[in-house]
Amino acid sequence: MHYVDPTYERHCAWMERALALADEAGQAGEVPVAAIVVDDENTLVAEAANYRQRGHDPTAHAEVLALRQAGQIRGNWNLTGCTLYVTLEPCPMCAGAIALSRVSLLVYGADDLKTGAIRSVLNIPDSPASNHRLAVLSGVLESRCREQLQQWFTQRRRNTNGERL
Repeated sequence: MHYVDPTYERHCAWMERALALADEAGQAGEVPVAAIVVDDENTLVAEAANYRQRGHDPTAHAEVLALRQAGQIRGNWNLTGCTLYVTLEPCPMCAGAIALSRVSLLVYGADDLKTGAIRSVLNIPDSPASNHRLAVLSGVLESRCREQLQQWFTQRRRNTNGERL
């Protein structure tokens, strides 16, 4: 009999939901990235997808929006005990917001080799500037997360005839 870690299965299930949200954002013209906040009882607290284009807001990354929503719903900015699921490794802005929110665990799909600030380019959680030690699990449904982004950018480039995105 093959043992399957139920915790990893739970992480995959939440990442599936994030991928679906990211797909909706991509169809609306946003870079397809989504974030979900789940509490320590595995209950959905908040979810969001990128909203920069539609909201004309450079800070409207999925992670920031999900953290804001979770703080409002819980009535507390301190999200200790929560897990944040994100389809793409967070950028420096989002990594800072994640550290400040005190989430207990960050789970993300694909590494961001250009602006990743968790492990790929920078390591904000383990930086002396971070006052919160964040547990990180990367690579959950990584190939699906990466493929979703690559397909979106490929399609976008075809539609814009090489114009800068």
